[in-house]
Amino acid sequence: MGKLIVQRLGLGVVTLALVSVLVFAGTELLPGDVAAAILGQNATPESLAALREQLGLNAGPVARYLGWAAGIVQGDLGVSLANRQPVGELLWPRFWNTMALAGYAAVIAVPLAVGLGIASAAFRGSLFDRVATLVALATVSLPEYFLGLLLILFVSVQYGLLPSLADTWSGMGLAAWLKATTLPMLVLVLVTVAQIMRMTRTTVLAVMDQPYIETAYLKGMRNGRVVLRHAAPNALAPIVNVVAFNLTYLIAGVVLVESIFNYNGLGRFMVDAVSKRDLPMVQAAAMVFAAVYVVLNLVADVAAIALNPRLRHPRAKEV
Repeated sequence: MGKLIVQRLGLGVVTLALVSVLVFAGTELLPGDVAAAILGQNATPESLAALREQLGLNAGPVARYLGWAAGIVQGDLGVSLANRQPVGELLWPRFWNTMALAGYAAVIAVPLAVGLGIASAAFRGSLFDRVATLVALATVSLPEYFLGLLLILFVSVQYGLLPSLADTWSGMGLAAWLKATTLPMLVLVLVTVAQIMRMTRTTVLAVMDQPYIETAYLKGMRNGRVVLRHAAPNALAPIVNVVAFNLTYLIAGVVLVESIFNYNGLGRFMVDAVSKRDLPMVQAAAMVFAAVYVVLNLVADVAAIALNPRLRHPRAKEV
């Protein structure tokens, strides 16, 4: 088991290294001139040349990548080109805002989705199963921005139940924060519940088609007990992977939701940085998203190994 975990960890490091190359290359391809964007309309050829030299833009792309990557390894995310402040001071507060919103959604979405998926599998073919599957398909088919606009229209504009913008600030009370972030949380929950529920249902049904499940029914066990005692525990490993994948979406795929509701998180931070062509901020935000994705997938792999005896004990495969 330890060897497998080390292998997954090494694969994660290699993945981050490759992502860093792609992120740097992608930001290099962004149109426009950084120096011209910073100086604005009053820029002169002399000031542009001086600023390019100051920012190190005259160096070759390989040299700039190596310098940037070395800084990332040492924990130095660089300096913002737009306001000349360390990127870390600007990024981390917004990162924790995104984590808080994702955690708020996950606490509701994960148990709800897993419970609905197991119940849908237990009552396969029933009215509950058909309705739940239909609602899940409808929800997962709608883009996040469309769901967000629908909630704003009906919940905020028409009925005035919740604020349409997720305005938060430092020192904000918990009750006020929960009220301000409920609409973006609902968007994330609707999409995530649909995906996890469908995959949980499919996984549990695949387990229920196994011979030992049929044997349990032949012994006279009730449907609920068979599902909870025999099917669900054996479906935990793939369910954990599905949950981990959707948690990465909650954190890394929250860009549109934060932009719609004007939430001060890392997603909106990255969008604003792209519009300003602030390359260090864009690169740092992209690497943070990638690191979170790799870490969550590593956690899912470790959980799958822990839940699967054949992975914990490789010799079991030969038996």
